[in-house]
Amino acid sequence: MIRPELRAELARWSEVLTGLAIALLGLWTAFQARDSFFQLLAGLVAATGVTLAVIGWRRLRFHRAPDAPGIVQILEAQISYFGPETGGFISARDLVELHLTRDGTCWHLIGQDGTRLDIPVGAEGADALFDIFANLPDVHMQSILDALNTPAHVQSRPLWLHPSRRSIARRLQ
Repeated sequence: MIRPELRAELARWSEVLTGLAIALLGLWTAFQARDSFFQLLAGLVAATGVTLAVIGWRRLRFHRAPDAPGIVQILEAQISYFGPETGGFISARDLVELHLTRDGTCWHLIGQDGTRLDIPVGAEGADALFDIFANLPDVHMQSILDALNTPAHVQSRPLWLHPSRRSIARRLQ
């Protein structure tokens, strides 16, 4: 009996709301518990809930309505993009550069062998890229989220470089 719009909005916020509910349960239990062991345990539950809420918030900031053509699929760390005019595959393990276009509409993924995969930010399934990006070595997700949410401030530089590429870039400067 919930309106479809409200159901969709609750689904988008579900990770944040679940994390907050776990945190509140942990805090309530910590204040109700008489034993310090259970207070400590409840505090850990509350901290876990806050962590889950923060991760959910970051995912929510990464989410874009599927308004671009194509479908993104990730299977066993292989990123696939099936678009009406372009498409391709690249392994997450082979990524060496991550870029976002100046207008913030397209990801540019570059592999070790020079393979380039362009994926629209609003493609169906592009939300799954969050987990791939978060697992890149030495990645700063906050800078990726900032670039995604304020694309006008994105300069023509990679948002992420593989650590081996960073050392080469430093030597060239």
